[in-house]
Amino acid sequence: MDLDVLNMFVIAGGTLAIPILAFVASFLLWPSALIKIYYWYWRRALGMQVRYVNYDDYQFCYSYRGRPSHRPSILMLHGFSAHKDMWLSVVKFLPKNLHLICVDMPGHEGTTRSSLDDYSIYGQVKRIHQFVECINLNRKPFLLVGTSMGGNVAGVYAAQYPAEVCSLSLICPAGLPQATETKFIKQLQELKTSESIDRIPLIPSTPEEMADMLKLCSYVRFKVPQQILQGLVDVRIPHNDFYRKLFLEIAGEKSRNCLYENMSKIKAATQIIWGKQDQVLDVSGADMLAKSIPDCQVHVLENCGHTVVVERPRKTAKLLLEFLATVQNVENNKKLA
Repeated sequence: MDLDVLNMFVIAGGTLAIPILAFVASFLLWPSALIKIYYWYWRRALGMQVRYVNYDDYQFCYSYRGRPSHRPSILMLHGFSAHKDMWLSVVKFLPKNLHLICVDMPGHEGTTRSSLDDYSIYGQVKRIHQFVECINLNRKPFLLVGTSMGGNVAGVYAAQYPAEVCSLSLICPAGLPQATETKFIKQLQELKTSESIDRIPLIPSTPEEMADMLKLCSYVRFKVPQQILQGLVDVRIPHNDFYRKLFLEIAGEKSRNCLYENMSKIKAATQIIWGKQDQVLDVSGADMLAKSIPDCQVHVLENCGHTVVVERPRKTAKLLLEFLATVQNVENNKKLA
């Protein structure tokens, strides 16, 4: 073989080896960095842009795609200890011409965290309203979507600001009395009895605890490599003290049943999506809401747990789009009548 050709192959092989070695090193040594890169890449691939906006000295971080149009904008509120990027799996199946906004909830990710802030559900509703005003989202009614803790906030928001919300989609929302004790509730009671309340199942500190949390939240059994579990824990550990404070706040008397206390005030067209095998918040909450909110659509997904957005993203997107179309048809018929 010609020496120049051999040198070319050596150089080409070395060039390819560098990014491969970098990837392997990141996976083994800095899995948390790899996870952040993964979300960054996914946002770019889906066309989601990250922006910051301030209300006085308070900063909100959010991602968005599309522009306001004749169709309602969609504001998505994530759950406890998550972040705006948890919605990416659903965004993937939504049309690019929809105006989507995914915001980091108070104290989470890029949104301001302050020890002086009110993290009760009512306090979070107030902050989200400030965010809505900052980006002028309430110039026309929008579709508000929330899951788990975000569902609690979304429901109370719709009750308190009925003129701003044209439709409401609640996915396994918190804030309701638990008619049936779930596995999660039983675990909390055992921890309280043993005075080990600091070991909250939703706040893992080790890869093993992270694996247990994933099993608790998801009916689908994902095979997650040990390094990825470590990376997920590494990302969360710096925030665990805040998560404990937040959990005790939203599980306290002031916030625990907020959605239940406000559900009769919800006037917007409402959709409920719940995983039938939810081990965190019992699926009986869907019937509870349906009995209180007129003409409420209920979708109970088989073989699905609490993390509906992750387990069934395509189905979630489909249900959201069908709901949006139904609401728009009703509105158009009203205008023609």
